[in-house]
Amino acid sequence: MKTPLTARRAVSARVIDPQPFFRSIAASFLALIVMCLLATVARAEGEIIKSHGFAEFGELKYPAGFAHFDYVNPDAPKGGELSLSAVGTFDSMNPYTRKGRGGAMSADHFESLLVESYDEPGSYYGLLAESLEYPETQDWVIFNLRPEARFSDGSPLTAEDVVFSHNLLLEQGLKSYAEAVKKRIPKAEVLGPHRVKFYFSPDFPRRAMITQVGGTSVFSKAWFEADPENRRLDEPRLDPGIGSGPYVLESLDVNQRITYKRNPDYWGKDVNVNVGRHNYDRIRIEYFGDAVAAMEGFKAGVYTMRPENNSKSWATAYEFDAVADGHVVRGEFADGNVPAASGFVMNLLRPKFQDPRVREAMQLAYNFDWTNESLQYGLFRQRHSFWQDSALEAKGVPQGAELEVLTGLGDMIDPALLNSEPVMAHSSKADRPGDRRNLRRAMKLLDDAGWSVGDDGLRRNADGELLKVEFLLDSLTIERIVQPYVANLRQMGVDAIASRVDYAQYTSRRREKDFDMITFAYPKYLEPSTGLYQQFGSEAHEYSVFNPAGLADPAVDKLIAAIVEATDQETLQSNVRALDRVLRAKRFMVPTWYRDVSWVAYWDFYEHPENLPPFDLGLQDIWWVNADKEAALKSSGALR
Repeated sequence: MKTPLTARRAVSARVIDPQPFFRSIAASFLALIVMCLLATVARAEGEIIKSHGFAEFGELKYPAGFAHFDYVNPDAPKGGELSLSAVGTFDSMNPYTRKGRGGAMSADHFESLLVESYDEPGSYYGLLAESLEYPETQDWVIFNLRPEARFSDGSPLTAEDVVFSHNLLLEQGLKSYAEAVKKRIPKAEVLGPHRVKFYFSPDFPRRAMITQVGGTSVFSKAWFEADPENRRLDEPRLDPGIGSGPYVLESLDVNQRITYKRNPDYWGKDVNVNVGRHNYDRIRIEYFGDAVAAMEGFKAGVYTMRPENNSKSWATAYEFDAVADGHVVRGEFADGNVPAASGFVMNLLRPKFQDPRVREAMQLAYNFDWTNESLQYGLFRQRHSFWQDSALEAKGVPQGAELEVLTGLGDMIDPALLNSEPVMAHSSKADRPGDRRNLRRAMKLLDDAGWSVGDDGLRRNADGELLKVEFLLDSLTIERIVQPYVANLRQMGVDAIASRVDYAQYTSRRREKDFDMITFAYPKYLEPSTGLYQQFGSEAHEYSVFNPAGLADPAVDKLIAAIVEATDQETLQSNVRALDRVLRAKRFMVPTWYRDVSWVAYWDFYEHPENLPPFDLGLQDIWWVNADKEAALKSSGALR
């Protein structure tokens, strides 16, 4: 049957009209382009990983849905009080203030997205976040928050609070922190009520970016915005604000005590990473004017647990009745951490310390052996490395991968580093405070550096400037150690003094880098990463409180970048060993002492899991109170 002409025209029109046809083709083509682009991005980023935690290297020890950490007692009783001491003063319950001094544990009621485990280095598990997602390239990370997470006032904790907290730290936090993070984390974005995304700059290595944002404290946006002028992060205040942690502030008496109580409505008490933790009903911190008073307070039972860091106290101060009667336990526990790199740090921003000969002379004036035997009861070991007694410590003449790393630094380092052993702390004779051989070497170095001895016995340079060195201190215990060192320096013609100031003045002067030398301990880890930028990097060396030496060196910067970029343990270790070797050669720190055990004295009603974790004793969260033992001590009159 033939089609009428009008009908044929209509059909013909429908067939040959180009508009719908080409729109359809264009849409299909656009969809294909989008799919290709997405596929290209997906290939570039790699597989999207979704996990319950994050490990810097290797695999997580604990699988998804694990019941609890192996090192806790899941049936630990709840109740009782942990009481500790603090020496000094506080004038704020805002731990992030740039002024004054924050109260003990004032940061602890703020939680983070991830929490670190105590029995595996570099591994983190979800706390506020129930999971995280990230590509293999780690260009970004998405955290999925636990919908049940709440602040202590009962208000929900959301992605808005996470992004607000991140931005608040950048706007009102420490300058060195803010400037570094802004460059590395350009954007944080709310994707939904319980979903937040962080983007990482392509200009920086990816390692530790995820743990950086995963460890950020989360504040209540509503609380800060209710009174923004009086609730600044950089100003002191006695109102701690609200957090989401297991404890809240119960009471405080400025410079006397702080008491925290368990939040009975704590949202996270049943989360697997919290099982067996946070076992005390209260945590109380008693403040004392000095270490002697604090020790007397422990003897009297004013507080009942004392992590000890004073060798003289550990050796001599525990000869009292409660110890003899078994009411007080002196515990010595293995410590699997890299010991903190402690010592006397020289402020390299001071012109007098620019000459490495002066710095070496300063090192030689210190007598560790006499100090340890005469003042510290032989309880310490001499520190040589920034990563002492670990696989990261530089030893012997560099070889293999470490030698390749050092060779790659070219003329940024002294070529002698390529074929010599690392700088070691000098040995001294222990029979007198001043080792004459070392003092003679030190004086020769000062002579060569142009610091000549005048008629008054003091050293001056060619411009007549006196070689003055002030040790800034806030501790009577450290002053006792420093004074013989000062005497050795004076014997060499250095106008050296030890200035002990109050805690507030010390904090202020340290922040302003208004010192010649201070005591300091650089925290060290088995998997170091971006924190090295703040400790030793050039970027913020003039004002970073984490880089008290003010160290700025291109070789150090290059090594830190290589460490952060490392994707395997071998690369990490070879670069850290090279960094250790370079830092030791800089001689900006007089290395002092360390120990590989932790000392803890406690009244015998505290108990702990049988197998304590290697990287944290967990005194504040995995120990507990035996109520029957405590009652027996009190009924006997041994404990008030």
